[in-house]
Amino acid sequence: MCTVILLRRPGHAWPAIIGANRDEAVNRPWQPPARHWPDRPGVVAGLDEEAGGSWMGINEAGVTAAILNRRGSLGPARGKRTRGALVLEALDHGTARAAAAAMTQVDGRDYRSFNMLLADREDAFWVRHAGGRGVSAQPVGAGLSMLTAWDLNDRVNSERTDFYLPRFEAARAPDPEAAGGWADWERLLASEETAPGVLDPNGAMHIRTGWGFGTVSRALLALPADADAAPVWRFARTWPEIGGYVELH
Repeated sequence: MCTVILLRRPGHAWPAIIGANRDEAVNRPWQPPARHWPDRPGVVAGLDEEAGGSWMGINEAGVTAAILNRRGSLGPARGKRTRGALVLEALDHGTARAAAAAMTQVDGRDYRSFNMLLADREDAFWVRHAGGRGVSAQPVGAGLSMLTAWDLNDRVNSERTDFYLPRFEAARAPDPEAAGGWADWERLLASEETAPGVLDPNGAMHIRTGWGFGTVSRALLALPADADAAPVWRFARTWPEIGGYVELH
């Protein structure tokens, strides 16, 4: 169960701020975000070496895409395409709105269920495929939103969302231009705390289990309002041990 946090601030110098933890089988091979695809030279994204797709990336237009498994759909399935290919297909588009429209034309029967977050400096969308043929997309409003294996901001079913969404709301908003400006979000993304009485490690932000599954990386990304300015993307490996953040370009 991955997690994506989105802070939308229309009119701000940094209108979209994203924090993300990737939870995966720890023995599934991958490479950090880079320009891995010669046929897509403008895409910087993580590479899933097993299936060839990605879990999160950005293109030169500033469109960002991140995909998450929905509950009960971890891993590949016979006869289904890799969901990671949808990240690359979304990043073929010049706006989040165009990417969301394209995702709704996907035949959901070709994929296991998924959630996807699409964002650029103007808009953001939650793309939902919960089974069957249909794939829907709905705008994400201003403010803070959280996406896990359940629906967007689902505090009823997601113990993680119920526990951590209020904590992100109370945290200091990231300042990509200030020293230590990401501190509160860094701390929350690394937290292994769960709500009182919750024993399931999936209730934490950083997952550590004894059965070969856990949080393998995290990312912090800020999209600038200025179309000529570069986004800020900070990436950290978290398995087999936690490393520091590096700046991606």
